[in-house]
Amino acid sequence: MPLALLALAVGAFGIGTTEFVMMGLLPNVADDLHISIPSAGHLVSAYALGVVIGAPLLAALTARMPRRRVLVALMVLFVAGNAVSAAAPDYHLLMAARFVSGLPHGAFFGVGAVVATSLVAPERKARSVSLMFLGLTVANVIGVPIATLMGQQLGWRATFLAVSAIGLAAIVALLLLVPADHGHGETGGLRGELKALGSLPVWLSLGTTVAGFGALFAAYSYVTPMLTGTAGFAEAGVTLLLALFGVGATAGNLLGGRLADRSLRGTLFGGLVSLAVVLALFPVLMRAEWSAAVAVVLLGMAAFVTGSPLQLMVMEKAAAAPSLASSANQAAFNLANAGGAWIGGLALAAGFGLTSPAVAGAALAVLGIGVAGVAYGVDVRRSRTLAVAVAASATTGHGLLVASHLPEAVSAQDAGEPARRR
Repeated sequence: MPLALLALAVGAFGIGTTEFVMMGLLPNVADDLHISIPSAGHLVSAYALGVVIGAPLLAALTARMPRRRVLVALMVLFVAGNAVSAAAPDYHLLMAARFVSGLPHGAFFGVGAVVATSLVAPERKARSVSLMFLGLTVANVIGVPIATLMGQQLGWRATFLAVSAIGLAAIVALLLLVPADHGHGETGGLRGELKALGSLPVWLSLGTTVAGFGALFAAYSYVTPMLTGTAGFAEAGVTLLLALFGVGATAGNLLGGRLADRSLRGTLFGGLVSLAVVLALFPVLMRAEWSAAVAVVLLGMAAFVTGSPLQLMVMEKAAAAPSLASSANQAAFNLANAGGAWIGGLALAAGFGLTSPAVAGAALAVLGIGVAGVAYGVDVRRSRTLAVAVAASATTGHGLLVASHLPEAVSAQDAGEPARRR
């Protein structure tokens, strides 16, 4: 694999660390700034809001710029946001800085996924995306625990300075390892980008992301009370279990990349079905410590098997604007985070038990399977319609003109199968 993927992974590692570390530093930030824990929790929401707004907006505005330059500029914004976070004298400036830190998140992964796939052969596209996402999953195993410990021992501001340093390392790696390009002009400006994003298959792909990863976050947002209140773990042991989730997510991400290069659609359906089964079994698996630990690992694996297929699928559905579509998919991930946590919280507040958020997550996974099934049906119908048009026009002398669009329809039907298998 090209070394440029390492540069993308370093950037992903920094982004993953700053996204999740705030959850472990909320008490420290609250004490230092003399605010309540719920108010400190709004800093997590500010980052997520930055991701949702910045992902499609920055991707669209930079669509005609050279991709390496875009990636570097996004990391500069990332470094600036984290540096200001470290120096923020009060809550309001920290809130603004966290919002700014989130702005480049989605666009970096979106543009980075396009760069990653452009560096490899068609049959290795999904694997290249999974290697970029490796930085994100490894951040949950290594980056977040170390950054949290640093914040607890040296102060939370030291954590954001360290994240800024990771961002600077990513900038250097991007400049040294990512090949220079000369602009890509995917569409005719912002209007063209948005038009390319407006097709039904693209929105169905984004809907699959929201439902599928909403299933994950419905359960994962409340995994700590499940582990302590049902499985019987002490609070001190939860950190290790969350690291095990990161191990499972890393394994699932790599496995999903390999499998998706063979069958993108099959990997997506298989991952969603596995996720639904694992979540449905949570009430049983949480009855003992050993099975609860297994459940946490399986949850990470099942969820992140679908990461690369979902990213690649939405890119292929919006072939005229892959950077914008890929970035919009990152916004969908964050909507899934917020929506899944909300739905899981409703189940918990209704008094259905500590493991009820996982059951709600299983229902969301089934919904994701349904949306993916509808997407598949739409693709098949469009492909058949075009095939009929080709056959009908063959006798009029326009068959070659219609047939010239057939590969596009086949791509829609197959949704990302390697070119060598078409």
